[in-house]
Amino acid sequence: MDTEAQPTERDRSSHPRPGAPEGRSRFALLIRLADWLPGGWITLILFTCLAFLLALNAFVAQPFQIPSGSMEQGLRIGDRVLVDKLAYRFGAQPRRGDVVVFDGAGYFGDADYIKRVVGVGGDHVVCCDKKGRIEVNGRPVDETAFLYPGDAPSTVAFDVVVPGGRLFVLGDHRSDSSDSRDHLGSPGGGMVPVGKVVGRADWIIWPYAHWTRLTRPTAYARVPGPESEEPERSAGADAHG
Repeated sequence: MDTEAQPTERDRSSHPRPGAPEGRSRFALLIRLADWLPGGWITLILFTCLAFLLALNAFVAQPFQIPSGSMEQGLRIGDRVLVDKLAYRFGAQPRRGDVVVFDGAGYFGDADYIKRVVGVGGDHVVCCDKKGRIEVNGRPVDETAFLYPGDAPSTVAFDVVVPGGRLFVLGDHRSDSSDSRDHLGSPGGGMVPVGKVVGRADWIIWPYAHWTRLTRPTAYARVPGPESEEPERSAGADAHG
């Protein structure tokens, strides 16, 4: 006869399931926190959402308002763009044609700026050829798709080689933009360090009627690398102008 004692229902219920005390403790902590906060659960949920948004804004994506006409006609005064702050954080580098937001402190001014990348490290950027076009590594760039109507590519002549780790940037509204051309004699020669780039502007998110994705113009796809004749493969806070 089996004489081993069999646990009764009361015996089984007296032993909590593995992990249950910890789960109840965490939930009890939330209950106490909600009871302590004015407004209870509503306030706790609002604080949680706020913390999530702050983390998103700090590390992932951030909206910037366009305060000047330096990037017209694509970006107008008052537009808000969404900047991807992870675009260049995992080995990727800014590319010609990207619209970037960068910290201008020590180079342009103590503010954030938004411009288009025209030259990257090693590029030879010249203005202008016989037809008035900017040349990058000996290849003229047709900027008519994004240049402000009536603007020349530049009324300022320049012939520069972009140092490694830096960017030569211009506004699309060339006659209303303070950019690399205007800082050639300043510290850094008007070239923005890649480390100063906040992120890449990928979307216009406001106003709703102007909602659109900002893509890299195909005009730069035929530009060869600084030491190659092969064309580059195409990859299909307020920001000051």
